[in-house]
Amino acid sequence: KFDLGMLSGFPLLKELKMRVNQHLTGNLRSLRVLKDILEEVEIIRCHQIEGNFMDLADFPRLTVLNLDHTSVTGDVRDIGEHDFPALESVALPRTVHGGIGYKFHRISEVPSFMQAIHLLLQRTPTLFQEDLLPRAFYWCLSEDSPDWYEYDNTNGYPEPPFSLQIIQAGSRRGWSWC
Repeated sequence: KFDLGMLSGFPLLKELKMRVNQHLTGNLRSLRVLKDILEEVEIIRCHQIEGNFMDLADFPRLTVLNLDHTSVTGDVRDIGEHDFPALESVALPRTVHGGIGYKFHRISEVPSFMQAIHLLLQRTPTLFQEDLLPRAFYWCLSEDSPDWYEYDNTNGYPEPPFSLQIIQAGSRRGWSWC
């Protein structure tokens, strides 16, 4: 077993890359002892890692943050103008509101959420992985949503638009249901 808190013994650690480790445990808050030195944090498929990704928001050198397939929580709408000042790339799990594969509970949540994403992309156009951007990070409406409805596709009717896409035309961006 290895806990993130053990990293306090590595005060010069610049890059933390952990993948597919079922024995890795701990809270992102434990990384605060490395606040002024960490440049890259990639903790992928380590399901016992928890905490709020915003605990790393004031890390001045952090350029890469990938926490996909962890138990980390938070909301991308909480990212403020001065948060993550050096961040160039981010990938967050579906447990984060706005993470990869996030499922919205109501259609009415989406416009304000997409406005927040638009503001983030204006600040840092390369913030999100380019291959995920057009597919809007696989965001969709949850099947448990009261806005969800069943459809009959046996008669050739198109499926209802329950997924999101980001559309780019030149320098302009928009979004739509698809």
